Formats: sequence, C-alpha cells, structure tokens
Amino acid sequence: MLAAATLLPIGSASADPVPPDSGPQAELVPGMPLDVLPLWQTDTPDQATAPQVYTPSVEEDAVEPQDAPEEAYDRVEYVDPIDALGGVKCSEETGPQQRQVEQWLKLPVDGEQSAADCRAIRAFQVKHKIKPAIGFAGPVTWATMQLVSAGKNPNADKKCPVRRYRVVCVDLDRQLTWVQEGKHVVFGPVPIRSGREGYGTRTGWHAVYWRHKNHVSSLYNSPMPYSQFFSGGQAFHGVYASIFTPIGSRGCVNLLLDDARELWGLLKQSDRVYVWGHRSEP
Repeated sequence: MLAAATLLPIGSASADPVPPDSGPQAELVPGMPLDVLPLWQTDTPDQATAPQVYTPSVEEDAVEPQDAPEEAYDRVEYVDPIDALGGVKCSEETGPQQRQVEQWLKLPVDGEQSAADCRAIRAFQVKHKIKPAIGFAGPVTWATMQLVSAGKNPNADKKCPVRRYRVVCVDLDRQLTWVQEGKHVVFGPVPIRSGREGYGTRTGWHAVYWRHKNHVSSLYNSPMPYSQFFSGGQAFHGVYASIFTPIGSRGCVNLLLDDARELWGLLKQSDRVYVWGHRSEP
C-alpha cells in the first residue's frame, strides 16, 4: 500500500512498493507460545492495487463470509521476548507504551517500569481480559485504553469534520473508526489496524467507490470479507486474526469481523470517508 496522500489512478500499480514478507516484523512477540498462533495472525492479506470493479451477482451476494474462529480475537499482548519465555508473573521490562500507559493510569510518568506500575497495569489487563496479564505496557494494552477513553464521544476533539451527511471517521492516531451523521455517532467507535510504515492508509477525504462482500485479494489469494474500497486498493474489511499487532496492515483498514459486518450493513456506495493522523509503531 502507498503512503502518499494523493490517489493513484485505478490500475496504476507501477509505483506500488513490493510488500514485505509475511510474519513477525517487530521486536515484540505474542505473549504466549509462538506455535499456538499461526503465522498469518501477525499479518493481513491486503490488496496492493486497485481491484477490478464489477457488479456481484445476486447469488454471490447471498453468500455470507465465514465466521472467525472463537479464539481469533483474544487480546494477546505483544511482549518483550524475555517475558514470552513463560513463568513471568510481573514484568520488569519497560514497554513501548510505558509513558502513555502511566499517564492514562494516573501514575508517576517517568517512562520506566516499576513494581507499582506493574500492579496497576496488571489490574487493567485482568479487567479487560488481556493476556498475559503480566503488567507489560505493550500495544494491545494501550489500544484498549484508547478505545475505553473514546467512549460514546470519540469526536470530542472535533478532528473529524461534522457534516449533514454520513461520514466515516478514521483516526489513525488512536487506531479507531466510527460513523457519524451530523454530531450523532451511529456506529462505533471500534478498534482498527491501519497501514504500516511505507504502506500508510491515505489521509484526507475519500468516498466508498466499490463494495464487495466476498472479496479475495488478487495478490495474496486471501479473503477480505465485507470489503468497502475507498481509495485505490485500500478498503475497510474484516480479518480472521488479531488487529492488535505492533505492525500495521498494508494500507487497508482492518476490522474485527463483526464490526466489518455491521459497517457493511450501514454504509452505501459514495458515502464519505475522512482519514487523519498517523499510526505509531514500536
């Protein structure tokens, strides 16, 4: 996916970078035995170029994408490799979101892990079913805090333009999306996974130009259920794995499958999309 803010013409693939190999691409690892999580849970099969637009048949649209495995969306924290070895009850390691988490929990903000920090972080992780609850201030814990803070008024900072018509708001800073009609939030906020460095989700105004319920990536031959394309090959779509990963997508806005299904039922072609901010990665 491209990081540029300008939209390439449909079919213009010459400027698309070559996607990196799939698999873990960060210093953090899932806080559980690595053989438990399939490799594809660390990446997503996003569309690298604009898809071929066509009108799906009634028979095709009648097929609903398969449900995700029950454990697919477990909130598994990405932790320091030392902590991933097992047997750790309270992490002594400073997490990549240490300062943000300390501030959110109203702890002394020094960016260094302490026993008091660990106890407070662990309590939050237990409450929100984040595993392993060892007090490591990682990306899953911070993403959950962002979602909790957004509450019922995600546009409190007025960063998403208020219009009389429906607007899909995509906040890359907090990795959240919601839909508003005027000032009324009609969907979300829900967590997302946007484009990684070099494949950033394009910011600015867009419009949903094609909806394909059972889309399959032409590059990776992998499902992109409930795809709603808004900028070239970038689309809202569900994934069958965790979206709480240290590394972002290849440009698409990844959603939990249930959220993608609900968004599909709400949006129509030509609905407006506004994207702003920047995804931070460890």
